Amino acid sequence: MENLIFCLNATIPIFLTLMLGLFFRKIGLFDDTFVSRLNKFVFNAALPALLFLDIAKSDFYSVWNTKFVLFCFFVTLISIGISTGLSYLLKPRNIQGEFIQASYRSSAAILGIAIIQNLYGNAGMAPLMIIGSVPLYNVMAVITLSLFAPGGGKLDTAKLIRTLKGIATNPIILGILTGMVWSLLHLPMPTILNTAVDNLVKTATPLGLMAMGGALKFGKAFARPKPLIACSFLKLVGYEAVFLPLAVLLGFSHDMLVAIIIMLGSATTVSCYIMAKNMDYDGDFTSGVVMTTTLLSSFTMTIWLYICKSLGLI
Repeated sequence: MENLIFCLNATIPIFLTLMLGLFFRKIGLFDDTFVSRLNKFVFNAALPALLFLDIAKSDFYSVWNTKFVLFCFFVTLISIGISTGLSYLLKPRNIQGEFIQASYRSSAAILGIAIIQNLYGNAGMAPLMIIGSVPLYNVMAVITLSLFAPGGGKLDTAKLIRTLKGIATNPIILGILTGMVWSLLHLPMPTILNTAVDNLVKTATPLGLMAMGGALKFGKAFARPKPLIACSFLKLVGYEAVFLPLAVLLGFSHDMLVAIIIMLGSATTVSCYIMAKNMDYDGDFTSGVVMTTTLLSSFTMTIWLYICKSLGLI
């Protein structure tokens, strides 16, 4: 019971905060414009500040783990390959690109950092997990959505180049890199700067979660129930069941294992829907997966954390 309460304390407050965003939208306190600007603020300012401060105040020499970063990269790559293979079973295949993207791309930043903060009080190994997986998320999303577009597609090199440029200027990546340089150079963190940045950091998790909740829409999201269930199962259960035992065998534990759990099994990120729409898909299927995984992830993530906590791994 103690282990279960420990895990519930990490996941349920996140779910409730997210639902608060949905509630605010329903009563008219949030609208599309406000949610869009809130997401932009969190992505461009609050989350980069959080990651910067956590890394800058740590000893990065002791934090860096090459094996962990490579594990995150190759597991993400293999997951994309599995999703691509399974997508050929779809009939019709007009949602093939959406299926692939939605089944592997996690809310690694917002949901991931929120859970690790609740467990450990800081971002833990989330920055290294982001380095290993998130750039690959974005590049492969453009490739799969281009190649598997309805009616036959080809690689949109212009969008791929824009994505690569976007990764190079991604505020979250830049926040991580700036924190790394700060830590490696052993630069001082004046109290005034620390307090000012920390005030910004405190807004990242609650505003990010409420923005996620406010972005959820229903509509035609559940028109393809069987592929939606299959995609959601892969996202929340399938890849965890395949790769989590491997992570344990390789010796990952505590905040590293929690970061891997989040990478493999957290909800599909809302940006999947945005990218699908920008790549000329209707986005309804992606929207359904985002909603389903968001609503169910509080339960599945609690279960995975509980199993690992009971085994003394976290």
